[in-house]
Amino acid sequence: MNRFIYILSVILLFLCPGLQAETMVYLVHSETLSFDEELYPEAQLLKGDVIFRHDSALMYCDSALFYEKNNSLDAFGNVRLVQGDTLEGFSDVLFYDGNTKFARMRKNVKLIHTGTTLTTDSLNYDRLNDLAWYFSGGKIVDSLNTLTSVWGQYTPSTRQTVFKTDVLLVNDRFVLTADTLKYNTASNIADLVGPTKIIYEEETTILSTLGWYNTRTEESMLLNRSEVIHEDGRSLTGDTIFYDKHFGKGDVVGHMCLIDSVQQGTLYGNLGKFFETDKYGFATDSALYVDWSEEDRTYVHADTLYSEEIPYQLTLLQPLDSIMVDSVLTWQPPDTLLQDTSYRQIRAFYHVRIYRSDMQAICDSLVTNNRDSVMIMNGKPVIWSDNQQISAELVNVYLKNGTVDYVHGIGSAIASQQDAETWFNQLSGKELLAYIREGEMRQIDVNGNAETVFYPHEDDGKGPVVGVNKTQSSYVKMYLQNQKVDHIVFTSATTGAMYPLDKISESQTRLGSFFWAEDERPKNKDDVFRHPQSTQRPEQVALSAKDTTAEENTDSEKEDSSDSKRNSRGRKRAGR
Repeated sequence: MNRFIYILSVILLFLCPGLQAETMVYLVHSETLSFDEELYPEAQLLKGDVIFRHDSALMYCDSALFYEKNNSLDAFGNVRLVQGDTLEGFSDVLFYDGNTKFARMRKNVKLIHTGTTLTTDSLNYDRLNDLAWYFSGGKIVDSLNTLTSVWGQYTPSTRQTVFKTDVLLVNDRFVLTADTLKYNTASNIADLVGPTKIIYEEETTILSTLGWYNTRTEESMLLNRSEVIHEDGRSLTGDTIFYDKHFGKGDVVGHMCLIDSVQQGTLYGNLGKFFETDKYGFATDSALYVDWSEEDRTYVHADTLYSEEIPYQLTLLQPLDSIMVDSVLTWQPPDTLLQDTSYRQIRAFYHVRIYRSDMQAICDSLVTNNRDSVMIMNGKPVIWSDNQQISAELVNVYLKNGTVDYVHGIGSAIASQQDAETWFNQLSGKELLAYIREGEMRQIDVNGNAETVFYPHEDDGKGPVVGVNKTQSSYVKMYLQNQKVDHIVFTSATTGAMYPLDKISESQTRLGSFFWAEDERPKNKDDVFRHPQSTQRPEQVALSAKDTTAEENTDSEKEDSSDSKRNSRGRKRAGR
């Protein structure tokens, strides 16, 4: 029976924390023991090398008031609380309740636990729930970081801390400030649970309200539209940012916005990466690049966009002072200086759509940079400006002073202009140059196998159409005014004819490379995200610009042969 009661008592001791808390506090040692019922009723006055034991804890002090009946004590002078072999606390005063295992440590408090040191003026330690906290300012120091706040909490068993109000975390490489912060002294991971600012060696600033930051590996996950700002003018914003400061790279998920205020461009996307050292980033899923370096912004959308900063050396000439020799000015050549600089390059792949107020375009791949101010387009490129459509195998767009200067089409190039619902002025050849002034196309030059279909109007273009003119030549210049064809200049060796509209079919007025893709044209900056059905392109053997010279020679021979035949026929007619 006694054995059964003993076993039951042990079970209740472990299952009921309240019973376990009510273990007795024992006096282990004291040099003197006395009583003063008037000043300290029911208290034992202890002095000199006082030691108490309460289950696994030992308490040391110079003097104490021991309330044995209440199972509590007040300790004074050189107070030390030792729990196991991992936790040690120091203070000037200790108030301890053995029934609740609650310790109140006051004045010059220090708590040391497995490499973590907590210092404050007032600390409460709940041994039953293994929880210590301060409320009038404190500091926690571990192997990597120093954390201070007005209010703080520490759990020895998990080494988890919570800080509130004026939180400051100081690391050798960064400083973190917050209103609320959770931090684990074992993993050195800080959980961001409120507005937080991290300044990293005065070169990078992180702003976040939710996430975590590993202060040991410098990896982090930043949520809730966090922002990473660099002192060189670049900044990154995203719904979720996986950021590795040590390697200078990161992944972004959700509404990425990568801004380069120096190069004046912004990269957007729902998925992306960025690399600090190489100053390189890419975006996909609704990817968009906006160049705002000029008043007329350029919007580029594609399946995938790459933005990279490419360093190069700019050559500068430093003139020397003039030197007078015998009253004659002697000139010396200037010194050559090399200045390190960089330019921003954008690469776009698949379903590329571009919008500018003076030009719109589509293609499958694009490379452009702000050093040469050129856009290189491949993969069925089409350019629109005003009411003109231009396409070729390869199209280069050259900008000058922030506006489109001219367009260079290479291989199966064609420029088309809608004159009426079914009538299209067309100009095609191996190579095409279209010049744009003040936002309007003014001149188109075609070189090599040039063909035209042109609908002339009466009264200098103001009257009705008089027919359709079809020509073949080696070189053609077309001049436009007010978005209409003004006049065309051909080479001397040109063949062609004017046809009445009722004597020629619609198919005969279409050049071999003609197609009209107005439905694919981006109408505004938001329209670049539209993916219209692709217009059927003509199936034909492409004309390559590199063959221009050879075919021009052939054309010249044909023209010479034709001239000889015409001269021969003329001589025959003259003979008759």
